[in-house]
Parts: sequence; structure tokens; C-alpha cells
Amino acid sequence: MVLLQTSLIWVVYAIVVAILILAASFLIYTYQTPRDRSNLVTLTCIAAISTLLATVLLLPVDIALVSSTTSSALGRRKEWATQTEIDRILFSLKILYYLLYSIDALLCLIVVPFTYFWYEEYDEVAAQAGEQTAAQQFWAASKYTMSFIAISVVLFLVGFFVPVAKEGADGLDFFKHLLSENRGERTLTFALGLLITLGMFLYIFYTSFGLAFLPVSLMRTTPSFSAPYFRADAAAQLESNRERQRQLEGRCGGNPELLSSKDRRELDSLSREERTLIRRQRLADETSGTSRSWLVNSCLKIKTCLRPFQLLGGITLFLTSLVIWVSMLLTATDKAKNSFCKHHCGYILANIKIFNPINWILVRAAKVFPVDYALFTTLVLFLFYSSVVGISAVGIRFLWIRIFQIRKGHTSPQALLLTTVMLMLIILALNYSIPMTVAPQYATFGPQTFCDRNQNALDEQPDCTNAKHLVKPCSEFSQNKGAKQVCTPSVASTILNRVTLNFPFFGAILFWAQFLFLGIYLVVLVACLLRSPRLDEQQLDEDAEEAEEESLLASTGRHFGTTR
Repeated sequence: MVLLQTSLIWVVYAIVVAILILAASFLIYTYQTPRDRSNLVTLTCIAAISTLLATVLLLPVDIALVSSTTSSALGRRKEWATQTEIDRILFSLKILYYLLYSIDALLCLIVVPFTYFWYEEYDEVAAQAGEQTAAQQFWAASKYTMSFIAISVVLFLVGFFVPVAKEGADGLDFFKHLLSENRGERTLTFALGLLITLGMFLYIFYTSFGLAFLPVSLMRTTPSFSAPYFRADAAAQLESNRERQRQLEGRCGGNPELLSSKDRRELDSLSREERTLIRRQRLADETSGTSRSWLVNSCLKIKTCLRPFQLLGGITLFLTSLVIWVSMLLTATDKAKNSFCKHHCGYILANIKIFNPINWILVRAAKVFPVDYALFTTLVLFLFYSSVVGISAVGIRFLWIRIFQIRKGHTSPQALLLTTVMLMLIILALNYSIPMTVAPQYATFGPQTFCDRNQNALDEQPDCTNAKHLVKPCSEFSQNKGAKQVCTPSVASTILNRVTLNFPFFGAILFWAQFLFLGIYLVVLVACLLRSPRLDEQQLDEDAEEAEEESLLASTGRHFGTTR
């Protein structure tokens, strides 16, 4: 029976990982440009995102395995759950976690940068002429990747030698074992804390933006660019533009050199604007009902019919995002008020005192596996896709300068790799935020309970068969002997608590970052609700220009009898 239950848990995890790979593949293929693809870039991005999501979604497996050792109704361990068996489960989970975290760090710090430089160093003309070999390309990419390898080595050396806190666990025996004595484990813990902290800055900005923007964008309708008004407006602007050009050309008799420098600049600007307006008209004609194919018309009709469901989905996501926001606020407030050691241990909360709705739902759902797994996976994927939407809406920026724009079907391989790194760091931040802020009780003990009855013999478990009111949820703060014998924290919570306890500066930054996340979400949500939807003419111009380029390339290929 125990083997069957354990096998079922791992089978569910394997199915979820397979779904994650498919979802990551769909995401990458949706956003990358079809004209400039690299198999190595595609595989690297899919592997990186899938591995990080698999790390986060190992938590419900962790909770299920640990919780299977106890009886929630009686508040005691099951007969088969000896300490040796529990240690075996914890050790296997710990090895898997550290393996996944190591792979995540390797992908983020070395593999993705190498892939980026590998693609940058590829010269199609030189390769076709035989002037560039794969070995030369590999060496060129390796030279640039050496700097990232050096950063990784320094990072692990710092983690190996940096001293850990020694006073964070004073007053609470439960946390004293989290102080790392093993230097190898300390190194991985430091690296994990640093990567989570870096990802938290991206998580604060992009995920909060996407979490507020995504539901509102589904609930509101953007004006259609193919409406007759749009085409008439473009035609009126084009006529005005050409009239002004005729006036300027009339002044110089057709010779622009006779115009002043100011008039010449205006004439050049009018010529560029004329080409843009012509492209807008052509795009409007191509997407009008008279020139669209029956397949496009059918898709648009289906989309119109599904509009009520889109609105319903937007409302559902809006309410879900509000519940997430409220849950985070309640837990963050609880930690700020009731953490027994404050910044000395990264605001670890020993005993939850403020009700958290998402935490309550997941704890109840964990009693019937895999219901909690489905809910937790939905929560993670919602926050993950919100991050994608945030990056797509804002773009990859340095301060106010946009470096890359992320759009469906128009994202270059370089931008795709940078986006992958950002998403990897954001997922690591999610790996902290969800267990520590959104659902702390679920992530630590799940549905585990203990019998709060006086116990005289240390080798005997108390009996709560006839006293159900004495069965209480497990918590780190409980000093009851029965709780110490029954309650087993998840490996994920142990690793994250070890990060914040050994390196309190990480814990303090990560904790106060949650309030910044909540504030940015609120500002973006109010702005989205107050701002009326408008047409993104710049994006339309880019779409029209790219469509025109593709049309010219296709016609050129047909003219010369070639294919792409």
C-alpha cells in the first residue's frame, strides 16, 4: 500500500514534468520569429524553463511524501513510518532538490550564456564559404563564456568561505539544525540565495505588472485596427500628407536642394510618414472582410463567439490575482509583526497567526492528493505566465531604454535567450515567494497534525482517538513532545529557511521585497482600470512593415525560382 501510494505520487510528478515540457515548447515556438530560428537556442530555452518549473513543482511531491507518514485525523505517525524510513524519504528528496538547483544554476550561469555567444558568433556567409568551422565558432563562444565561468567560480568560493549567522536560531530549538556546518551545502545555499535575490528584482517589476495587466487585458476590448474608421483616418492623413508635399515641391520647382534645411527635413519626414500610411492602408485592406480568406473569417467569427468566455476568464483571473495579493499581504504582515527573530533570521514565522485564504485552501486540498497538486500547478503557471505577459508588455530594458521587444512570432533568438534567463531568475523568486509568503503552512507541513496531549514516555506517541479537539496543525514553534516526534517539515521549506537563517541579509531583502511587489501591483492595477484601451499604432506599423518585407521576399523567391 505504501509503495503504491509513493509510486502514484512520482507518476503524477512525471506527468506534470511532461506537461511542463510541452508548455515550454509551445511558449518558445509561439514567441520566436519563424524567419530566424536556431535549434540550439530553442532546445536550450525549453530545457531551462522546464527544469526550473520542475524544481518549483517538486514541492507538492515533497508535501505528499512527508505527509503520507502521518495520520491527519489522529495526529500521529503511521505504523510503517519509522524514523529510518522518514530519513530515507528526506534524503532522497534532498538529493533531488540539490541536483535540480545545481542544474538550474549551471543553465543560468553557463549554458544559456554560451548558447547566446554561440549564436552571435555564427556567420552564415563565412560558414557557407568554408571560412568558419564549428570548432572556430565553439572556441569564440567559449572565450566570451569564460567570464561567466569566472563569476560562477567566485560565487561558489564566496559561498564556501563566507561566515554564517550564529544567533538567528537562539530561543527556538527547531531551527538550530538549519545552521550549515557542511561547507559544500553552505556553498549551494549561498548561490541559491544570491540567484533568488537577483530574480526577486525581476519578479517585483515584471510579475507584479503582468499579474495586474493580464486579467484586465482579457476583460477589456481593444479597438479593432481593421475598422472602417481606421482606414478612413489613414486615407485622410495620407491626402493631407501628399498635399503638404506638393506645396513644398511647388516652392522649389521639383528641386529639393533649393529648399531651406528646415523644409528639407520636413519633406523627408513627410516621405517617411507617407510610406507608413500606405502600409497602414494596405494592412487594413488585407484584413478587411472583402479580402480575407474564408479560414480567417471563420477564425474571427469563432473568436467573437468566444468573447463571453474570454470575459469570464478575465474576471476569474482578476479575482484570483486579488486573492493572491491579499494572501501575500496577510502573511507578510504576520511575519512583520510576529516573527520571533525579525531580520536576524530573515523574518522566519514560527507560528501562523493571521488567516491566509490560499494557504487554507491548499492545506485542505492536500488531504486528497493530487487535488492540491492541480491547484498548486495552476497557481505556479498563472504567476509564470503573468511574468511572460509582463516581459512582453514592458520589454527588456536598461533603465528607460528598450533593448529588445518581446512579441509573439517576432522575438529574435538573442531576445529569446535573455528572456529565458529572466524567466529562470523569476521562477527562482517564485520558488521563494510561494512557499514563504503565499502558502507557508502548506509548504512547510502540509496537512500534518499532532496530538496535543501530555506525554510521559518519550518512546510512546499520545493517543487522540477520543479527543479530536486535541489534534492541532503542526508548526515550528510547538514544544510539545508529540509534535517533535510526529511533525516533519518539507525539504523545500528546510532549504529556503536555511538560506534566510544562514544569510539573514538575503532573508531581509526577500521579505521586504514582497511589500514592494504588492505596491507595484496595486499601482499598475489602478492605472489599467482607469486607462481606456487604445490602439497600438506603432505595433501595427511594425506588423505592416514586416508583412510587406515578407511579401517582397516571397515575390523575389518566386521570380528567381528559389525557396526559403
